[in-house]
Amino acid sequence: MNDQHNHESNHCGHQEKVKSKSFVSLYWRPIVSFVMLIIGLVATHSNIGLPNYAELIWFILAYLPVGLPVLKEAIEAASHKDFFSEFTLMSIATIGAFAIKQYPEGVAVMLFYTVGEYFQEKAIVRAKKNIGELLDKRPEKVTVIRNNESQIISPKEVVVGETIELKAGERIPLDGTMLSEHASFDTAALTGESVPRNIFKGGKVLAGMIVLDKVIRLKIDKPYEESTLSRILKLVQEASSRKAPAELFMRKFARIYTPVAIGLSILIIVLPFIYSLFATGFAFEISTWLYRALVFLVISCPCALVISIPLGYFGGIGAASKYGILFKGGNYLDAITKIDAVAFDKTGTITKGIFEVSELSTEMDSEDKFLSLISSIESKSNHPISKAILKYAQQKNIDTRGLSQVNEIAGFGLTATYEGRELIVGNLRLLDNKNIIYPETLKKKVGTLIVASLQDKYIGYILLEDQIKEDSKLAVDLLKGQGVKHIVMLSGDKKEIVDKIATQTGIDEAYGELLPLDKVKHIEKFRHQKGYDIAFVGDGMNDAPVLAISNIGIAMGGLGSDAAIETADVVIQNDHPSMIAKAIHIGKVTKTIVWQNIIMAIGVKTAILLLGIFGLTSLWAAVFADVGVALLAILNSIRILKYFK
Repeated sequence: MNDQHNHESNHCGHQEKVKSKSFVSLYWRPIVSFVMLIIGLVATHSNIGLPNYAELIWFILAYLPVGLPVLKEAIEAASHKDFFSEFTLMSIATIGAFAIKQYPEGVAVMLFYTVGEYFQEKAIVRAKKNIGELLDKRPEKVTVIRNNESQIISPKEVVVGETIELKAGERIPLDGTMLSEHASFDTAALTGESVPRNIFKGGKVLAGMIVLDKVIRLKIDKPYEESTLSRILKLVQEASSRKAPAELFMRKFARIYTPVAIGLSILIIVLPFIYSLFATGFAFEISTWLYRALVFLVISCPCALVISIPLGYFGGIGAASKYGILFKGGNYLDAITKIDAVAFDKTGTITKGIFEVSELSTEMDSEDKFLSLISSIESKSNHPISKAILKYAQQKNIDTRGLSQVNEIAGFGLTATYEGRELIVGNLRLLDNKNIIYPETLKKKVGTLIVASLQDKYIGYILLEDQIKEDSKLAVDLLKGQGVKHIVMLSGDKKEIVDKIATQTGIDEAYGELLPLDKVKHIEKFRHQKGYDIAFVGDGMNDAPVLAISNIGIAMGGLGSDAAIETADVVIQNDHPSMIAKAIHIGKVTKTIVWQNIIMAIGVKTAILLLGIFGLTSLWAAVFADVGVALLAILNSIRILKYFK
């Protein structure tokens, strides 16, 4: 099986073999054949003339440099039971040309086929090189601190737990934790974002980032091969093994198409011969009909399709990765073009997942005193809400106060003693349990409400909201512009909050207070009852069931997240929901280019095939058409890299 697989991967050209050869060994064969072909043509069409046997020998010698490698590939293909490879087609066509004494055309067919293969390979290598350079930004050397001394070594030799040092402008080769106080980083290689990211001591720094402003030190968390950038590269490389429907169809089509083409070329000879046996006035000439069959055989080679379609999808995957969008395969690149509904999770997807104080009200004589009391008690908790309040107090330069007997009541809030009086800070249920009276209007507040009482008397509240991302509304508008008919939000948060955010962002429908399994039921309803091809967008951490059940699972903000990369079909590495519309756009452009290749190749080949059957074209035109179509298809495939540059 392995041998067969290796052979198939080389089916449409000498890719791996050509890649490893030097310039001289690569081009001497076509150069020698070309020079001998020109000399032979001049000799046969001039007064010099050549005896028949000398002409045959000369053109055989001109044929061998380019013909022998192809004949060898044909034999090797046959040994793997691949009797209908392109090498077989070209071998039969050129040997047939010699059999009917069309020596120059036999040499020319093989010569231009070989040159075409070199150009195709160059185009493919260039495309893969562009994608590789786009992704693999890792430096080859790094400064590691060992025994308080600096050593410059390969990143592959750095051990987890060691410290590395990087200067401003250097790219991070390994994932690590900041030991320096803070620094600014360019994360464009990973996220496609142009805005620098500030990371502080204890923060995670990922391979592929560039330190911008100072010398820093990192403690290495993962070995070289397990870094974020290594995982991204592996993901993109493995994506080529997940074939899109068009690619799978073309592979199956080529297996049927090639033997059918050979069968038809035989019929081109046999049917006129049979007709000549019964029809008067029709003279059958074997050389004429054999020549037409050979033209048919040359042009029938499906190489342009077999090469250009997977290259088109690979180009699309590479172009998407430039924007921090990772497709796990060409099949997902194709599937995302069919999406007509998108379901968003709320926290970390439409919103930032970071709470901020939006409103403060107190019945005390000073807002600063009220905020000081609240921040003092909240400083004793690690809850995200507590951290948000503390951050707000620090921004206003509010000092904390001395408290005693601080007690946290899970799910309700905190209690403490302040100057001999009981201070209570938490949700409305906590005040209800303590029988403390508060304004009824508080129950209508939309957001996360923190209320407080001092000595059984209500003293005020703080309202916090999860901030909507800057481009969430833009994302909804762009998705509708891409033809998405219905956009819905599924969240575990309160319905009032979910409805408010849906209204602000233009989302069509919103559901709140949902558990993960409730989200699954909603996705199944949209898929099976309403007939939508739906994508679910979540954080990739706690939405695994929904990501799995949707047509396309998209993990948002999956940078460095193993769970996101493992669960989703597509990973948006930055936190921009607008990139989902970009992913759909890239998918559509890729699909368009692939179908352009299919239509162009089949159209041109069909035209030349028909002309060949009626004797209106030659082997020269056939080989130019075959090689030309293949080159145009490949160049069109790699155009996507330039399109999204």
